[in-house]
Amino acid sequence: MNDLQPDRDPAERGPLLDIVGLRVDFRLDDSVVHAVRGVDLRVAAGETVAVVGESGSGKTATALSVLRLNPEPPCAYPGGEIRFDGRDLLTLSEPELCRIRGRDISMVFQDPMTSLDPLQRVGTQVAEVLRHHRGVSRAQARKTALAALAEVGIPEPERRYRQYPHELSGGLRQRVMIATALVTRPRVLIADEPTTALDVTVQRQILDLLLDLQRRHGMAIVLITHDLGVVAETADHVVVMHHGRVVESGTALDVFDHPADDYTRRLLAATPRLERA
Repeated sequence: MNDLQPDRDPAERGPLLDIVGLRVDFRLDDSVVHAVRGVDLRVAAGETVAVVGESGSGKTATALSVLRLNPEPPCAYPGGEIRFDGRDLLTLSEPELCRIRGRDISMVFQDPMTSLDPLQRVGTQVAEVLRHHRGVSRAQARKTALAALAEVGIPEPERRYRQYPHELSGGLRQRVMIATALVTRPRVLIADEPTTALDVTVQRQILDLLLDLQRRHGMAIVLITHDLGVVAETADHVVVMHHGRVVESGTALDVFDHPADDYTRRLLAATPRLERA
């Protein structure tokens, strides 16, 4: 499958993504919600960084900020930097950001039914990402999209290519989303609660798939989740968020075995039988 070979060295050194002092506000009528309050986060090539916390902790707002997907307005960025390859993404124009979104940094969302176009065949949606970002021919895009569908474990990719999202199971739709996100071989993948809507067996399959693709292609993963069981099995580094702030950060082993913050200890106490894989 030569079309899907990585085109970058996974042994690159230094952080691919470096978030420093990020602040995110949402201005609603006469009030301001401080959703993210000075977050620092670094992600190196080939590393999985999990951002954990309860709903409302600011983890998704942080993730969406990387690609400037929070609606502006009401969203505003009163402080901080999001540096990718030495460029502050918060200062880029929309055309410059569009060249990075889906090509160098991709995102997998929680609910594929709100992300996939219900009126387009799934294969066409994967292929169009390639045509937009890589400028390949329609025939080459189709060939590579079929290879991507097969790589993420979708059976009968030729048949599935022609189907619409509603004709697929939840697990297959999520695999299509992953294929769409990875077909351009991004350097960073942001996965926002990618298994929440799936049953336990399919969750395990999707996580194993992401880790296998990471090992083969050397990409970094930012995993947004509230599930510490998932974190224990997948993450190299853990960032714990609460009320828009990072309250703890460290290796997964350190955070699970020696939590320093009371909030982290409460999260761990509420999660049964955490074990590192």
